[in-house]
Amino acid sequence: MTHATSQPCGEFMPSPRLLLGPGPSLVHPRVLRAMAAPLLGHLDPAFLQLMNEIQTMLRSVFRTDNRFTIALSGTGSAGMEALLVNLVEPGDAVIVGVNGVFGSRMATVVERCGGTPIRLEAPWGRIIEPDDVKAALARSGPVKAVALVHAETSTGAWQPLEPIGALCREYGALFIVDAVTSLAGLPLKVDAWGIDACYSGTQKCLSCPPGLAPLTLNERALAAIRRRATACRSWYLDLSLIADYWEEGTRAYHHTAPISMLYGLREALRLVAEEGLEARFARHRLHSQALGAGLEALGLRPFAQEGHRLPSLTCATLPAGLDDAAVRTALLQRFQIEIGGGLGPLRGRVWRIGLMGESAQRSHVLTLLAALEELALEQGGPAQPGTALAAAARVYAGCGEPAPSTRTSGEREKACS
Repeated sequence: MTHATSQPCGEFMPSPRLLLGPGPSLVHPRVLRAMAAPLLGHLDPAFLQLMNEIQTMLRSVFRTDNRFTIALSGTGSAGMEALLVNLVEPGDAVIVGVNGVFGSRMATVVERCGGTPIRLEAPWGRIIEPDDVKAALARSGPVKAVALVHAETSTGAWQPLEPIGALCREYGALFIVDAVTSLAGLPLKVDAWGIDACYSGTQKCLSCPPGLAPLTLNERALAAIRRRATACRSWYLDLSLIADYWEEGTRAYHHTAPISMLYGLREALRLVAEEGLEARFARHRLHSQALGAGLEALGLRPFAQEGHRLPSLTCATLPAGLDDAAVRTALLQRFQIEIGGGLGPLRGRVWRIGLMGESAQRSHVLTLLAALEELALEQGGPAQPGTALAAAARVYAGCGEPAPSTRTSGEREKACS
């Protein structure tokens, strides 16, 4: 047998992109520099100290004192599967809020674990009402857990969590939360809200490349894992084994950790700490408000339920006659800007625009709106030149309708800097 030969490929140098889709977000140069540092062994004492520092900073971002707070090797979806495959045993009933792609995905994983998902459904773009959670708990008999998506990336809906933790305690259920698109971008209080297990991803509001899943479990959740009657169906995601690697004083080998990714996460968490969570939340709110004003000037209305719209991910309904694929292709090819299209039944009907972490900046909002204005005018859109930019500028000047969560002009000024 002969094999074709070819010249070695050249160095891969991608064109710069302005990443304003649903993820990944832009990454600060300090994070990229950290990832270029020399490798250490994954059991080197210096690397184990870095793991301790990551755990401390993650506890601060999750707003928790949970001992078991780690960065799992894998993307946010691995974090989801890890929590469910460890907490759900065959026959367990789990109430899952389904109002978009990622709630549906959680229900599918519960089923694959041998559990029984009780799908608590709401129309896409709307929240799961706390009263509906209470009714489902009351009528469903004993359930192992309630699982909700805090920030539904497919619709832009911001799910209230604070009332649910108390309900779960009342009915003896665990409270599991998907915080992939919310961690470090909008308020999340794991301990105060009674969240038992929570997972996220590094590539959204933390602005680190994809590849790690920060997660945290309290003692109630860990006790449920210890009480399992059957072994966890996944060896790689078995948290009882992974705990021995992350537990200071134990450090038993489980797998080879992604060394460079953990370097990057440490630096990304340092950036979050330097900015401060409240200032970071205010920055996301302000730029989301400016983006929303500009999009509405172009005829793109918000899709998610009023009063429950994410600051980190805007889902905008496309006006009639606008060619979704053509505009997004032109944005990428002519302007080097990436935004996301709709998923599932929203395909071709909405755009998903992420302002997460490093991507949430005034210059990025104005660059995107200017490009969209130009493309809309080419397609004969209703807006006049400059209307989207003017609408955003009024928000930045403090003259627009203030968002309910934007409390002071000082916050707006700080977020604009």
